[in-house]
Amino acid sequence: MPTSTNYFHLHLVSDSTGETLITVARAVAAQYANVTPVEHVYPLVRSQKQLDRVLDEIEEAPGIVLFTLLEKDLVSRLEDKCKGINVPSLSIIGPVMQLFEAYLGAATTGRVGAQHVLNAEYFKRIDALNYTMIHDDGQHVEGLDDADVVLVGVSRTSKTPTSIYLANRGIRTANVPLVPGIPVPAQLETLTRPLVVSLHATPERLIQVRQNRLLSMGADSSSDSYTDKQLVAEEVAFARKLSAKHDWPLLDVTRRSIEETAAAIMKLYSDRQRNRPS
Repeated sequence: MPTSTNYFHLHLVSDSTGETLITVARAVAAQYANVTPVEHVYPLVRSQKQLDRVLDEIEEAPGIVLFTLLEKDLVSRLEDKCKGINVPSLSIIGPVMQLFEAYLGAATTGRVGAQHVLNAEYFKRIDALNYTMIHDDGQHVEGLDDADVVLVGVSRTSKTPTSIYLANRGIRTANVPLVPGIPVPAQLETLTRPLVVSLHATPERLIQVRQNRLLSMGADSSSDSYTDKQLVAEEVAFARKLSAKHDWPLLDVTRRSIEETAAAIMKLYSDRQRNRPS
C-alpha cells in the first residue's frame, strides 16, 4: 500500500449476512486512526458465479481481503486469486474452527449461517425487542415488573438506544425518564424483580448533547431551560439523589459508547442473576 494514501480497500466476503465479519473488521480498523478503510461488503456468496464478481472487484481495487466462507472450493479459489494478484487474505473463523475441532475432537457441520437459525434464542430476542419498543420512554409502566432490566435517567443519557441494544441480546428492557417536578411512577419505586440501573452524565456533556439535538431540529437553544446550566445540574443532582434513595446502581455514560454501556449493564445483570437464591 502506498504510504502517501490515507485510505485502503477492505474486501469482506461472507456466505451469510456478513455481520460477524463487519464487526471484527471495524474493531481492528478502528485502531488505525490515520487511515480509513473503503469497505466492499459481499454477503451471501454461495456459488462460483457469485464469487466471480467478487474476484473481479478485488482485482480492480486491491486491498485486504477478509472472509467467512465454509465451502472449501470457494475458499481455495478466493485464496488462490489473492495470491495470484499479491493481496493479503485471511479467514476470520477458520483458525477458531480449527481450535474447536482440535479441542472437541469433532468436525464442524459446515452449515452456512448457523448462528441465524430460527431457534428459541432468536425468538427470545424478538420478544425482548417487542417488549422494549412498547415500554420505551416511560410508556406502559404497569408492565415494568415483566422487564429484566429497567433503565432510568434524565433526558439524553442514551436510555433508548441502550435499551434496544440490550433487547437485541435478548434482555427485556424498559426505560423511564427522570424529570424534576414530575413524580416517579409508583410502579418503578416498588420493583423487586427487574434490575434497575440509573444512567447519568456530567451536566456539561448533557448540555452539549441537548444543544446538538435542538440544532438538528432547527430550534434555538440560547434561551431554552432544556440546556440551562443551573437547571441541568439540578436535574443531575435530582437523579443521583433518587438513585441513592432506592439503591439503584449508577452508571456514568459521559464517555461511554452505547456498546460499552450495554456491556456494563449486562455484567450487572449477570452478577445479579448469579447471586440470586435458587
